[in-house]
Amino acid sequence: MKKISIRKGVGLMLAAVMMFSFVRAQDGDKSKRPSPPATAVGKVDNANIAIIYSSPSVKGRQIWGSLVPYDKVWRAGANEATIFTTDQDIKVEGKTLHAGKYSLYAIPGQSEWTIIFNSQTGQWGIQHSGETTEDPSKDVLRVKVKPQKSDSMNEQLTYTIDDRGFALLWENLKIPVSVK
Repeated sequence: MKKISIRKGVGLMLAAVMMFSFVRAQDGDKSKRPSPPATAVGKVDNANIAIIYSSPSVKGRQIWGSLVPYDKVWRAGANEATIFTTDQDIKVEGKTLHAGKYSLYAIPGQSEWTIIFNSQTGQWGIQHSGETTEDPSKDVLRVKVKPQKSDSMNEQLTYTIDDRGFALLWENLKIPVSVK
């Protein structure tokens, strides 16, 4: 009787270890995620800027006002919170953002968006409740921007950086943010 329960115990432990290893192996290769990691890099004047994010796809879904609700904080990507870095102090929509590493969040609206730079980094983008991990007490800058219709349909969320600033493009929207 003891031999059977010991074998069962060892067998269950072995199965659990194998399952854990399989799950960790899947988690380790982020490129296989439905929303794979992406990075946008560029230069505005002398500042080197990078945006590290996960890039979800439209997949036939209505994005704005549905999958991404209006007037609620959004992680500006998928999976982990989106990261924005700059190696120089910059002006974002005319307001100073000091050199550093920030989580980037947004509050989408039909006619105006709020872009949020938050000093807390390294966290998953949402909590189990579905709310974002953005802690307003750690916001260092909030700016208002106007969404525009994009030139083309963007199946995957993409960030671009050019000499005027950066932009989020997804579905039929472009969200330009001025940087100097």
